[in-house]
Amino acid sequence: MTGTLEPLEPEEAVDLYLAQRSDNASERTVQAHRYRLKHFLRWCDKENITNLNTLSGRSLQQFRLWRRDDGDLNTVSLRTQLSTLRAFIRFCETIDGVEKDLHDKIVLPTLDDGEDARDDTLEAERAEKILDYLRRFEYASRKHVIATLLWNTSIRMGACVALDTQDFDSEEQSLAIRHRPETGTALKNKASGERIIALKDRTNKVVADWIEHNRPDVTDEHGRDPLIATERGRISKSNLRALTYHISRPCYYGGECQCSEEYPYSYASKCDHSRSPHCWRRGSLTHLLREDVPQTVVSDRGDVSPDVLADHYDQMTEEEKMEQRRDHLEDL
Repeated sequence: MTGTLEPLEPEEAVDLYLAQRSDNASERTVQAHRYRLKHFLRWCDKENITNLNTLSGRSLQQFRLWRRDDGDLNTVSLRTQLSTLRAFIRFCETIDGVEKDLHDKIVLPTLDDGEDARDDTLEAERAEKILDYLRRFEYASRKHVIATLLWNTSIRMGACVALDTQDFDSEEQSLAIRHRPETGTALKNKASGERIIALKDRTNKVVADWIEHNRPDVTDEHGRDPLIATERGRISKSNLRALTYHISRPCYYGGECQCSEEYPYSYASKCDHSRSPHCWRRGSLTHLLREDVPQTVVSDRGDVSPDVLADHYDQMTEEEKMEQRRDHLEDL
């Protein structure tokens, strides 16, 4: 097949594609496509791919798996990036750079109910309103301890589900994140994701009060004591996800919601203003960066590489970044 094609270097292909896109797309769209395709160029460099004629359905699937893991991407973000790649590959077909219909071999991930292109973040102001409401009316409840941990520790949903009561040390004000695949709670980054997180006084007290007063006295099927427990044992990921959607709706914590109807608990994700656990994590990490916490500290605390942190979690505007640099440099 490659004998009928014309050699095409990855960098040249991307430049030609972006030039073509600029004819009928906004500069913002072109920049977004440039950003997404830079990861494809990184992968080509890593795999020593210098001619796109050699691309196949198998190699594109290898890129798909690499990008998902390298970027710490959720399903919505992965689908967005692969959609751009499909458009790029389709363009390459028109200039005889790759085999015909190769773009059809890029399989886009299916979105679950409640997932859509609205991969937003939870802003600090909203997070504080939610936490203020929970402190006043549902103190040390399951909702309160989950919201407190997600926002103040930046942990992933899976890590929150995996916590045991023994991982919490009230005296040291710390929380241990442990990889325990043999008993059903593996971490995303496996053993390398293990770490101990320091807790602030208020967070430490909420967790301690939850354990002492409100946590159901249950074990899971492995005989472990889940920190986030329900009457049936360890909370499930689907339950925790639904809860974060539920409490992030403005109508829950006393704000004004513009949805056309009031959604029950199990359908809270349909509210345009609700936020997933990933949005909580993104907002928490961004808040730390805005508060001038060093990037290396945020990276270690959140178990995310500096590159991924900058690419996917840092939601600061260019003006905010400029002012932050100014604060650091003005006295030098």
